[in-house]
Amino acid sequence: MTTTTARPEALQSSFIRDFSVPMPSWVARRPEWLRMGAVLAVLMLISLWIRADFISDQFWMDEAITVGISSHSLGSIPGILRQDGSPPLFYILLHFWMQMVGNSQIATHWLSEIFGVLTIPVSYWAGKSLYGTRAGWISAILFTVNGFLDYYAVETRMYEMMALLGLLATIGFIQGFALRRRKYVILFSGSLALMFYTHAWAIYFSAGSVLSLVVLYLVSDDDTRQGLIKDALLAYVAAVVLFLPWLPNFIFQMIHTAAPWDNKPRFGALIQISQNVLGGVAISVALVFTAGIGYANLTTKRLRRSPEARIALMLLCLIVFTFMVAWIGSQITPSWVVRYFAPVVPAILLLLGFGMSRAGVLSAIVIIFTLIFMARPHAFIPNSKSNMQDISGELSGYLHPGDLVIVGQPEETPLAYYYLPGGLRWANTMGPVKDPSYMDWVNALSRYRAANPNKIVPKLLGTVKVGQEILYIRSLTEGEINWKAPWTTEIQDRSAQWGRILQDDKQLVPVASAPAYYPGSCCVANSAVLYKKVS
Repeated sequence: MTTTTARPEALQSSFIRDFSVPMPSWVARRPEWLRMGAVLAVLMLISLWIRADFISDQFWMDEAITVGISSHSLGSIPGILRQDGSPPLFYILLHFWMQMVGNSQIATHWLSEIFGVLTIPVSYWAGKSLYGTRAGWISAILFTVNGFLDYYAVETRMYEMMALLGLLATIGFIQGFALRRRKYVILFSGSLALMFYTHAWAIYFSAGSVLSLVVLYLVSDDDTRQGLIKDALLAYVAAVVLFLPWLPNFIFQMIHTAAPWDNKPRFGALIQISQNVLGGVAISVALVFTAGIGYANLTTKRLRRSPEARIALMLLCLIVFTFMVAWIGSQITPSWVVRYFAPVVPAILLLLGFGMSRAGVLSAIVIIFTLIFMARPHAFIPNSKSNMQDISGELSGYLHPGDLVIVGQPEETPLAYYYLPGGLRWANTMGPVKDPSYMDWVNALSRYRAANPNKIVPKLLGTVKVGQEILYIRSLTEGEINWKAPWTTEIQDRSAQWGRILQDDKQLVPVASAPAYYPGSCCVANSAVLYKKVS
C-alpha cells in the first residue's frame, strides 16, 4: 500500500452533484484565517447559546461528589479518589478552577462548557486536515449541535473533557497510523495518557485502537508494517509509562471500588447510540444514510486503497472495536453507561461528517435538518437532574447546628451536604459519616449488606438530644430498570426499612416534609421527612 496522501479535495465523490455556498465579495477579500475564525466563533457562540438555559441547573449526586472531592487540599485528592474509584486529572483541574471562580453550579459547569466549546475548532481542524475544508465545516457543525455534547457540557463531570481528549486521540491515531504522519503519534500517545488519568474507559478506547491497528496492519504493505509496529509500541509504552504513578491506585480501585449500581449491558447498544449520542432514530437514519452515500464509491477498486478509504476504515474500526471491548468487559465488571461513551463520540461524529462531505447537495439538506432538529436542547438536556436543592430550600429553615441528617442512598450524602446548611451531623444507612463531601465506594456493597438498621438506628438516635431535629432523606425509586442493579436493589429495600423504623419510633414526631411539588427528575430524586425528638 502506498503511504502518500492525496489532496482531500481530489477524491470528492463524482456521482453526486457538488454544492457550494456563495460568498460575498467583501467577505472573499478577507484573509482566510479571519473568515475561518469568524465562522468558528459564530459556531462556538451558537453552542453556548444552546446550553445557556441549563448552565445554572442544580447538581445531581455525581456532580456533588466531584465538587466535594475537588474541594479538598491538592495532597488529599489522590487518597480520597482511592475510595471513590476515579482517576485524578479532572478533579485536580476542578480544584484549581474552583479556587479561581468558586464552587457554585454555574462556576463549575463552565469548566465542562469550555472543554465542549473547544471541540468545535478542533473538529474543524480534524476534518479539514483529513478530508478537506467541507469536511471540516460539517464536522464543526455536528460538534456544535450534538445532543450528547450539549448534555455533558452543563455537567460538572469529566465526560466533556474526555470527549475532547478522545477527539485529539482520534486525530493522532488517524494521522499518525492510518496516514503515517509520524509526528502525530506523539499526539495520540499524549492524549491517551491524559485519558488514562481522566476516566477508566480509556482502557476500552486503547484496546479498541490496538484492534484497529491489527486491521490496519493486515491491509498495509510490507514496507508500512515494520514502521507501524515500531510507532505503535512506542506510543502505547509511553502512555503506560506516563500512567505508572497512578497504577497502584488504579489496581486498588479495580479490586475494591467496582460499580455495583450498574447492570450488565444487553444488546441495545445501537439503540443507545442512536438515542443518546445522535439524538434519536430519525436523525440517526438521516446522518448514517447520507454519510453512507458519501462513502459508497470508496468501495470501488479505484478508491478502495486510497487514503480516504483508510481513514474511514480506521474510524469505523475504532468505534466498533471500542464498543465491542467495552460491552464484553462490562459483562465481567459492569461499566456500560451512556455517559462513558464520551471518548468514542468524536470518532462517530467525524465518521459521519467525513461521509457527508462527499454526499454533495444531499448533505446540505441533512445539515439543515440536523440544525433544526438538534439545536433544541430541551430535547436532550433534562429540566431537572435532581430535586435536592428544592428540599434544602423548603427544610433548611427548620434545621439548626447539631441536628442529624440521615441519607437513605449513601452516595447522595455529598449532594445533601452541598445544599443543606453547615454545622449539621451526618449519617447514611450504613452509619455515621465523618466526611459527607464524598462517597467511600471501597467494598461498598458488602458493607451495606452488613449494616443492620436495627442496631444502627438506636445508636444514632442516642446521639440526638431532646428537641433536636432528624432529617431523613429517601430516594424516590422511579424508573424500575434503574433499581434492578445489586446496589440499587439494596438501597430500595433498606431505605424503606429505615423509613418504617423512624416512622414507628415513639421518640420522634414528624415536623415537616418535602418536596411540596415534584416535577420529575432524569437521575435520582428524593423525598424528605423532618422529625423532632420529643423524649
